[in-house]
Amino acid sequence: MLHRFDLHTHTHYSSDGCCPPEAMIRAAIARGLTGIAITDHNTCEAHAYLAQKGVPEGFLVVPGVEVSTAEGHLLCIGATLPQLKGQPAKTVLQAIRDAGGVGIPAHPFDAWRAGIRQKTLDTLDLEALEVFNAAVTASSHNARAYAYAQSRGLAMTASSDAHHDCAVGIATTVFDLSEPTLPALLEALRHGQGKPEGRRLTFREAMQKNLANWLRWKNPRPPRQDQRASENS
Repeated sequence: MLHRFDLHTHTHYSSDGCCPPEAMIRAAIARGLTGIAITDHNTCEAHAYLAQKGVPEGFLVVPGVEVSTAEGHLLCIGATLPQLKGQPAKTVLQAIRDAGGVGIPAHPFDAWRAGIRQKTLDTLDLEALEVFNAAVTASSHNARAYAYAQSRGLAMTASSDAHHDCAVGIATTVFDLSEPTLPALLEALRHGQGKPEGRRLTFREAMQKNLANWLRWKNPRPPRQDQRASENS
């Protein structure tokens, strides 16, 4: 059975995200997705929050994080990780692999958005690459990523990079899975069985994302885990 996943989304636990996890999940379900990976910037707090709150039955929230490595952004899919911001990409890639997940360079070649450059990509033992990111600054970045993945025989993914619920699911990776579980998804991803599909952000959607980034100090901020613990004690 075909299942659509958006493997790169952000909640308000990212400094430039605007919506709580529940809103991102509702939007994904409304658009017919089987699941999303929540990959907030350098934090896994959304997953700790959802572990307490729960998720709708039949919907898969894939654990993950987008790490700002020393060379650029790396999606870590399939597990949560400790704080690794600023570490070499090779170190972070090994960390997610050791945790049972998959490392996927996000929006590679897009230097304006901290995409990992080819000089570094060539040194990494990659399994997959994000070849279509709906929020890239130019479509040529996606074209270069696709060509690079082809040249190395890497698995390919497409993602919305949504920072608002309105953008969830506009780009997805489709998998034919007998059951929509995390192990099945990761196995299919590693073996290149995902089909990238989708479109780029519209001008309005892109402006929403950019304004959230430029005015990030105005974005709603959830209480931190240690703050919630003290409030509930």
